[in-house]
Amino acid sequence: MRINIAIDGPGAAGKSTIAKRLAKKLNYVHLDTGAMYRSAAYKAVKNNIALDDEEALCNMLSNTDITLTPEGKVYLDQQDVTSLIRTDEISLAASQVSKLANVRSMLVKRQQDMAKDKGFIMDGRDIGTVVLKDAEVKIYMTASAMARAQRRYDQNIAQSIPCESVEQIAKEIAQRDMQDMTRKNSPLKKADDAIEIDTSNMSVEQVTDTIYAYAKPFLEKEVH
Repeated sequence: MRINIAIDGPGAAGKSTIAKRLAKKLNYVHLDTGAMYRSAAYKAVKNNIALDDEEALCNMLSNTDITLTPEGKVYLDQQDVTSLIRTDEISLAASQVSKLANVRSMLVKRQQDMAKDKGFIMDGRDIGTVVLKDAEVKIYMTASAMARAQRRYDQNIAQSIPCESVEQIAKEIAQRDMQDMTRKNSPLKKADDAIEIDTSNMSVEQVTDTIYAYAKPFLEKEVH
């Protein structure tokens, strides 16, 4: 029997990067839940739907197809939006959309259905506390706001995504942290049984190896 791994933490802590690396190492599937909220926010913005209009957003979602591929691509209604949903504007919009209980409920149900068969690494902000409460391994990744801002800046530059200065990104990250931690529905917090890892001064390889070490006992169980 395969296991599920839940990775939570604030924005730009490196969750998706690590989840992808780990999924490749274990031959598991990575499910980027943040991409689902970003996709919903992107479609809402493009269709001039108010980000606090829960009824309109839920109606939109009921007619929305979001597909996450093993290769890391994100398709919204069959359109590749992988890079389009990574702008700072959509990041903040996703935070607003994710506050809404019924929107979260709809997307959480999709996420849970995806992970039923095990063998998934899912990252987001409420995976260990809400989406996959029974995940065998739960990780809470964090890092300083400046460290996360520098990573986001470097990532955007590498992908030719327009972005602000590192200092401005740090302010926006802090703003999103506050929104995520204080929202009424499924606020960002560490699960009681999650292992916290501060990645501020760690390389991608170091973080991946650390999580693998925590998961190894469970992985060995599934072999026998």
